[in-house]
Amino acid sequence: MAHAVSLQDWQDGPKAPKWAPMNDLSSAPQPEERPARQRKPDWIRVKAPVTKGYGETRKLMRDLNLNTVCEEAACPNIGECWTKKHATVMILGDVCTRACAFCNVKTGMPRIVDQDEPEHVATAAAKLGLEHIVITSVDRDDLPDGGAGHFVKVIEALRRNTPDTTIEILTPDFRGKMRPSIEAIAAAGPDVFNHNLETVPRLYPTIRPGARYYASLRLLEEVKRHDPMIFTKSGIMLGLGEQRLEVHQVMDDMRCADIDFMTMGQYLQPTPKHAKVEDFVTPKAFSAFGAIARAKGFLQVASSPLTRSSYHAGDDFAEMRAAREAKLAKAKA
Repeated sequence: MAHAVSLQDWQDGPKAPKWAPMNDLSSAPQPEERPARQRKPDWIRVKAPVTKGYGETRKLMRDLNLNTVCEEAACPNIGECWTKKHATVMILGDVCTRACAFCNVKTGMPRIVDQDEPEHVATAAAKLGLEHIVITSVDRDDLPDGGAGHFVKVIEALRRNTPDTTIEILTPDFRGKMRPSIEAIAAAGPDVFNHNLETVPRLYPTIRPGARYYASLRLLEEVKRHDPMIFTKSGIMLGLGEQRLEVHQVMDDMRCADIDFMTMGQYLQPTPKHAKVEDFVTPKAFSAFGAIARAKGFLQVASSPLTRSSYHAGDDFAEMRAAREAKLAKAKA
């Protein structure tokens, strides 16, 4: 007879038996010690996703065989966003060729690219009625172009099927293939090109070992060089052990690369195997960082514990576009 398994048992894995033969108690398997779970502060906690809209969004993603970073990265905002039928599609599969210490996406050898995916993404955008869509991907170092051609196909499918939908892409760094990848994607004309720096340079060897900080900056500079009218965007996580002045330096580096939009959010440890949270940054501190970033000249800044790259992306894009138009009008005057 099968025994019932609780949700906690399912999450934590199998437990050792609680019994042993009376004649050999010393041989009883002992439960493994688990790392203590970090208690999150009140400002981090969110409600479980149980709404009708959430269920409908999830069903649509399953029906179209689409992956989302909302699920794969265990985003805390999934309940709110999916209730509003806002989902961030993750193309090129659900297995990444990198193993960053902060990321919950599976690592390994990815499967073959789904050639129907671009049309499925466009279908999802149409059925969800999206005015703004965010498309991201896993790293695909196994592909000759790093997956850039597939991004182009997705953008083209969206332009054909939902021409009024503005498109934001969040790409990997296309290591070793950056320039031709940027040329191809910039020619396809996304409205926003996002690539996250993730953390301060000092922490790259442990947090983002497969990437290089200045290479990521150069990627965003290259986007602007190809098309100055594409908005560029990048973000970092706080709470990994970075220092305040290091964050200020990242802001300056982003402005030197002419990045339009900066996001800052709290890092949350996906599992005990990932990098631990060194500090839960308060909402007040996030507001202070946001004020400094705005003073440095970004067109748009999002800075709060629950901020993520695609959180409120549509509203933020509209504000950023209005800020640019106002800036250009002022320059002409």
